[in-house]
Amino acid sequence: MTNRLDHILIVDDDPEICHLLRDYLEKNGFRATAVSNGKALWRTLDDKQIDLVVLDLMLPGEDGLELCRNLRARFDIPILILSALGEETDRIIGLEMGADDYLPKPFNPRELLARVKVILRRTRSLPGTTAETETRSRLLFAEWKLDLITRNLVSPAGVVVPLSAGEFRLLRVFLEHPKRVLTRDQLLELTQGREALAFDRSIDVLVGRLRRHLGENAREPRIIQTARGAGYILAAEVRKESGDM
Repeated sequence: MTNRLDHILIVDDDPEICHLLRDYLEKNGFRATAVSNGKALWRTLDDKQIDLVVLDLMLPGEDGLELCRNLRARFDIPILILSALGEETDRIIGLEMGADDYLPKPFNPRELLARVKVILRRTRSLPGTTAETETRSRLLFAEWKLDLITRNLVSPAGVVVPLSAGEFRLLRVFLEHPKRVLTRDQLLELTQGREALAFDRSIDVLVGRLRRHLGENAREPRIIQTARGAGYILAAEVRKESGDM
């Protein structure tokens, strides 16, 4: 029995980019399907098992950011967004809407391939099914609880807050390194396995999203605090709770 190849869905209205990426991914051990618009995106997701979506934000007549939001709401599939170099705001909003990573155009196909591999690897490595995870399946902090199995955040009142893959990874890193200043470069390496690009604000975006989930005052956060000129620090005590408690 042969192993199933990971299936990548490319959504871009540029036929040249679609052909280039589809051929390149298939030559490097992936299945690849390319479509040019949102309608074809939804049809493909209904018909096929897709492992990752490469989504261009600039689709004619359609809002790529809204597609990203709806995709994250309906499916737990990793999303790599593509955007032109001058569209930093769109890239940031895309991350806020749940994308796992972004790549500015023009790009080298080798870098896209590397990003795809990293996203798939880290998505599958968390939350994990090791013996330690099974016996320590919840992390408690500031009356909140992070479930490492379901990847949900639970409020002090018992309300379940679903997290995106990026939010879960970042919060878990903070909880595994409490009361320690972590730089943006360290957080990028620990959560995304890559170095920061120039003007990379993806960590700041994710921190902002986590603070909103935690009901934090943006000016005076008490759980995830800003270490000025250095990075961020989780200021709360952290306890581990086993799944059978």
